[in-house]
Amino acid sequence: MLDLAVAYNRYRFLGDEFLTWLWYTIENDPSVLKSADPDCQSLEVGNRIVFENRKTKSVERITIKGDEAGLEEGRLALRKGALVSEIALIFKTGEYQWQFSVKGESLNVSNLKTPGPSLPQSPEQMDDFILEKTGQVDKILQFLEKIFSLFIRSRVSSKWTNKVVPSIKKWIISIEAS
Repeated sequence: MLDLAVAYNRYRFLGDEFLTWLWYTIENDPSVLKSADPDCQSLEVGNRIVFENRKTKSVERITIKGDEAGLEEGRLALRKGALVSEIALIFKTGEYQWQFSVKGESLNVSNLKTPGPSLPQSPEQMDDFILEKTGQVDKILQFLEKIFSLFIRSRVSSKWTNKVVPSIKKWIISIEAS
């Protein structure tokens, strides 16, 4: 059995690969997202994305943030070998919207803003409020678990090397041409 620290360092890249694949999937094959949650109307890149390039002697980190920020620098970072290490996302279903960030290193979800009811007006409504909020948090966690499961299935298949990686590389190159 692997020591936890050894396993962590050996497989640390998976989270960053997942987030890079997720950005690619958002832009090129959103039907995958619908297969993880039929209610998913859209998943969009939010107002912050962080890239890390570990292929150099020192880790190069690029952070792009802002509501109107272009992702040109991030696309350049991908061409230079960086991967997405953190991403802000907006998940929409019908009239509801969730905003959150995912960190590749640990797959932690942070800055989660759920839709839904405002604070209850009376103590009697508190139970319903808590149950609804818990359900909204659970919806995002289940969605991410299903998407990550789809990624892992693809990552360990022969399709990853033969089809997915070439498609992602083509997407990265096409970014440069546009």
